[in-house]
Amino acid sequence: MAAKVDASVVKEAAAKAVLKKNIFGTVICVENGKNTISHTSSAGNLTAETPYFIASVTKLYVTACLLKLRAENKLQLHDSISNYISDDVLHQLHIYNGKDYSKEITIKHLLSNTSGIPDYFSADVINQLTAGKDQSWGFARTISTARKKKPKFAPGKRAQYSDTNFQLLGKIIETITEQDIHSVFKQYIFNELELKDTYLYEDVNDKRPAPLYYKNRTLRLPKYMASIGPEGGIVSTAKESMIFLKAFINGHFFPKETFDELQDWKIIFNPGLFFYGVGIERQPLSIRDLNNGLIGHWGQTGAFSFYHSKTDLYFTGTTNQFFGQRAAAAMMIQIIKQAKQP
Repeated sequence: MAAKVDASVVKEAAAKAVLKKNIFGTVICVENGKNTISHTSSAGNLTAETPYFIASVTKLYVTACLLKLRAENKLQLHDSISNYISDDVLHQLHIYNGKDYSKEITIKHLLSNTSGIPDYFSADVINQLTAGKDQSWGFARTISTARKKKPKFAPGKRAQYSDTNFQLLGKIIETITEQDIHSVFKQYIFNELELKDTYLYEDVNDKRPAPLYYKNRTLRLPKYMASIGPEGGIVSTAKESMIFLKAFINGHFFPKETFDELQDWKIIFNPGLFFYGVGIERQPLSIRDLNNGLIGHWGQTGAFSFYHSKTDLYFTGTTNQFFGQRAAAAMMIQIIKQAKQP
């Protein structure tokens, strides 16, 4: 049932967020499915028009591209990734209990984070980046790092969040389309939705995106952000992120009935408690209500794009803080609680 939200409630939530420790700026856009509500508010050093790194929200864009390719009969989710990834890349990428599962992994395993391929984005990598050690992590380095780690389960047996999966998915998209991921995003999404301020970050000298923060320090990572394309390299604004989110949820890129198929939830405990489906997340709003919540995706930078079905409300924006998800969740929860039922 659609709820009503006053602009003052959204403004209050944004203003309250920047009072929290180490949150220097925030922006949030709230709309409903009927397009009768559209409120955008910002506080601190961000404005409604400020472009920001959406980080892992990029994964929704990858999911959209893959499902669009499936709708065009160019792939199936049960396809082995060995159909699209070369043997030298897959060589001993997933060995568990002495068996090499590398060629048994499917596209769906990657999309659902059930491949078992280790995440290169480990605590050590995070510590280096948050200490300000900017470095490039391209595809080859990602695969090399993941190969040195031990998988914890066979494909399909469990779920474990792994950015490595989406680097591989990006390569699959490039193989099928015979284009780089930049061109695919532009053709399939940015141009399709007429997004003018959304793009893949590739130029280390590009200073348009708002600088990130880690605790009380500015965190400048142009080399890293320019190297993680399909995993987390898109820059956007709250309003343009909203255009994409609503298109994604409502079947613009693939048949709407496909959305039910994506909701094959597996619980994940790290980097937080949430559920992962097929290329999408579900974030419970409380421990008591694990079967409901927000559907969409988080970004490591405090970026968010979520739909709340109970109120028919969509949320996009950022807190622009490494590990800034808690402050972002608080904004959305405050707005949901203060939403007025018709």
